[in-house]
Amino acid sequence: MFDNLEEKMNRVFKTLRGEAKLNEWHIDNALKEIRVALLEADVHFKVVKEFTNRVREKAVGEDVLTAFSPAQQVTKIVRDELQQLLGGTEVGLALVGGPAVVMMVGLQGSGKTTTSGKLALHLKNRGRRPLLAPADVYRPAAIDQLRIVANNVKVPFFEIGENRDPIDIAKKAAQEAKTLLYDTVIIDTAGRLHIDDELMQELEAIKNETRPSEILFVADAMTGQDAVKSAKEFDDRLGVTGVVLTKLDGDARGGAALSIKSVVNRPIKLVGIGEKYEDLDVFHPDRMAQRILGMGDVLTLIEKVETEIDRKEAEKLAHRVAKDKFTLEDLRSQLGQVKKMGPLSQLVGMLPGAGKISEDQIDEKAIVRMQAILDSMTAKEREYPQIINGSRKKRIAKGSGTSVQEINRLLKQYLAMKKMMKTFSKGFGARRFGKMVKGLPPEFLQ
Repeated sequence: MFDNLEEKMNRVFKTLRGEAKLNEWHIDNALKEIRVALLEADVHFKVVKEFTNRVREKAVGEDVLTAFSPAQQVTKIVRDELQQLLGGTEVGLALVGGPAVVMMVGLQGSGKTTTSGKLALHLKNRGRRPLLAPADVYRPAAIDQLRIVANNVKVPFFEIGENRDPIDIAKKAAQEAKTLLYDTVIIDTAGRLHIDDELMQELEAIKNETRPSEILFVADAMTGQDAVKSAKEFDDRLGVTGVVLTKLDGDARGGAALSIKSVVNRPIKLVGIGEKYEDLDVFHPDRMAQRILGMGDVLTLIEKVETEIDRKEAEKLAHRVAKDKFTLEDLRSQLGQVKKMGPLSQLVGMLPGAGKISEDQIDEKAIVRMQAILDSMTAKEREYPQIINGSRKKRIAKGSGTSVQEINRLLKQYLAMKKMMKTFSKGFGARRFGKMVKGLPPEFLQ
């Protein structure tokens, strides 16, 4: 989402490189470019004005440090202010009560139902016992959709029978959750326009009946400033406690994410970063600010590795590498682990300096082709690659829909990886390498 903004920001800082010291002329020129970049990203004009004023005040008053270049000084100031613009610090969900009730509200088509399922899985993976309750009785098939979502994420669903009163449904769902010892109720309310007074009154009644600990406004990041305006209207009527920003992986300009905290004064608590149910993350303003400035997001990348990589498989691979027994079967297994972590472009985007790599340079289908080649081999061929001769390569190419040249390339890459791993293992020593793996803390790999 922030690719264009990141590119423009990098261009601003590039012009400052090579300057001996920082002065007001440098600041004014940099802020002019930053102001244009933010406005083009659809950030609210008042937010842009306040942001640039704060940056200028800090930059002009900053003592020039000889150890840093002007670009580094401006980058630090802009990063700190971007972090504040995005909310300052991470704000988690406040789930209190027995059960804790979460109301999902927002406009039609913002993705509330899917996000409700994502949130249920998010909480389930953190040890909670959520119950999904359908309070959208107006949209055709909305109840069935939530039931399917609940089934997909393996979370209990509150059956409403013939009941079509959203207020009564929400009340009874909370009662059932208490009886069956579910600690969280997620109420999927009907999408509505903020000007629909009757339906807004319905939300107020649900709030009064269930006393939710969280009222989350689900905003579609693709709608830009409309999402910010709608969030303000909902907050005025309901007092929302936080925002869930969906489609953050899309190609919108990012103005909603950068404006919503300042305009609505409510934190972004969660963000949707993909279509899978697992693609819901806690929002970290500091990490997002770093990504916008091309500094990467290594912490989120590490968390993805911790979540997706299987600990036992990693230990098994480490022992095989230590004994110089890395095979194509191991490579196949590792490709599967990497694929579970999400699109390559998303992973590369978390690395520092990734802004210099264009999407055209990232081949998303490379892993798919490599997996197809490995799947087309026999178990014996993956265990003993040296037996793969010309006729076997032709058979593998035909079975995988690739070419002999691609198979040769894969085998060459595999041999290079094996050689590198052998060198690494020798450098540490097999016993030391094995001890290092055994000594990894449980939270590092699952």
